[in-house]
Amino acid sequence: MIEKQRDSAEMFDQIAGTYDFLNHLLSFNIDRRWRRVAVKTLIDLHPQRILDVATGTADLALAALRLNPKEIVGVDVSQKMLDIAKMKVEKRNFGHQIHFQQAAAESLPFDESTFDAAMVAFGVRNFNDPLIGLTEIFRVLRPNGRLVILEFTLPNNRLMLNLYRFYFHRLLPRIGQLFSKDFPAYQYLPESVEKFPKGLGFNEIMGKAGFIQTTYKSLTGGICGLYTGTKK
Repeated sequence: MIEKQRDSAEMFDQIAGTYDFLNHLLSFNIDRRWRRVAVKTLIDLHPQRILDVATGTADLALAALRLNPKEIVGVDVSQKMLDIAKMKVEKRNFGHQIHFQQAAAESLPFDESTFDAAMVAFGVRNFNDPLIGLTEIFRVLRPNGRLVILEFTLPNNRLMLNLYRFYFHRLLPRIGQLFSKDFPAYQYLPESVEKFPKGLGFNEIMGKAGFIQTTYKSLTGGICGLYTGTKK
């Protein structure tokens, strides 16, 4: 597992500099709306301490500021991603509210029942072991704490699915290579999405980790999935 974590960290270190630009370009900026939808699922909880796992460059952490929490902690295996995240947060004067720490989901460096809510945006499929990662998130959540996850899925409509797969497998890696000079990283993206459990299948994994009241909502025709679960 340590070797896999190192491989994942190295891959994201290599694309960190172009990660934000390509994320918004390749998703046609729809990813911004998905993050807003995810944050809305936590409004009624009024969380004061939020954990953002696989925070990347902190886009979801920044979006979650609308919840007015006391603290957001972002963790990621990639130090270069965290370096960019810190610069973004400090530039916007939120360094007192959002903090970062290098860590893998499977070994979170926090005590039990530390956070009111946890979030993951497009990072669960990169966990070396999703069940262990989700179990760790469950551990550090307080009772009645909530987890919200955004993850790529596949379109429900067959025509849209065929077009999406053509874009995902043929065009996206080439565009990624053009700007980031890293073809394998953007080839990995569609391959990981194809293999990862989707919809109710992923809800089952959340249940095995201990979460109850799990939900799944399809966004943008099935391109993205929104998952939630509660710790009891």
